[in-house]
Amino acid sequence: MKDRPPCLRVSVVSDERLLRPNFSIFIPAYNAGRHLESVLERIPRETWEGVRTVWVVNDGSTDDTASVIARASARWPKLKAVDLPQNRGYGGAVKEALRRVRPEGVDAAVCLHADGQYAPEEIPGLLRRLSERRLDILQGSRIASGKALSGGMPLYKYIAGHALTALENVVFRMKMTDYHSGYLLYGRRALEELPFDALSDGFEFDLEVIAAARARGMRIGEAAIPTRYGDEVSHLEPVSYGLKVLRVVYRFASGHYSRPGGERGE
Repeated sequence: MKDRPPCLRVSVVSDERLLRPNFSIFIPAYNAGRHLESVLERIPRETWEGVRTVWVVNDGSTDDTASVIARASARWPKLKAVDLPQNRGYGGAVKEALRRVRPEGVDAAVCLHADGQYAPEEIPGLLRRLSERRLDILQGSRIASGKALSGGMPLYKYIAGHALTALENVVFRMKMTDYHSGYLLYGRRALEELPFDALSDGFEFDLEVIAAARARGMRIGEAAIPTRYGDEVSHLEPVSYGLKVLRVVYRFASGHYSRPGGERGE
């Protein structure tokens, strides 16, 4: 009788993680009282059931954001509030959220914006892509769907974004379509290794995350997401932001993000 070949081992843990990822969500919120509750309501039921924590960071808001968060905390027990007495900027609020997420030991974290521009309904699919593709960073791309303009993106943003993306692809040696989307998912390696506290407090924080991840050889990818521009108020100043983007690109090219502790140097 011939010997039987050895049995192949199947990784059950890996399959379960694809189906039930261990994750948290964080939401930086500044003067987001009009939209925050509807954003929370749009998070799919399956996501609420599976999420470990939904962190909402009130970044020194002067409207009714604090009371909306208090009301939401009573409605959704997994929601935890972080109240910053003074505005720290977008990057500052994200860093405060990541300080809370890191000790949780989750496999993934989702950055969701409080103004409803990024669809909460996409979270389950994005988490699956992050896991299946074994990425360290996944960015939602408004451009990849081909519907950015029909979704309300202003023409000047589309043109400027296209030009900056072309430059960024050359310098980063990648093939992305939308480096300026704030819909970011962080895998465990990114959560554990990236020097978030050394990065900017401004809107260029997300691009610095990508630059720092790329400098460390992390796996970065994107997935198409819907584009939605409504009546939300943007706090981003386009010209200033564009100049800061160019500074991030220059710093990456000069090896700035490869130096331990050097990310924040002027």
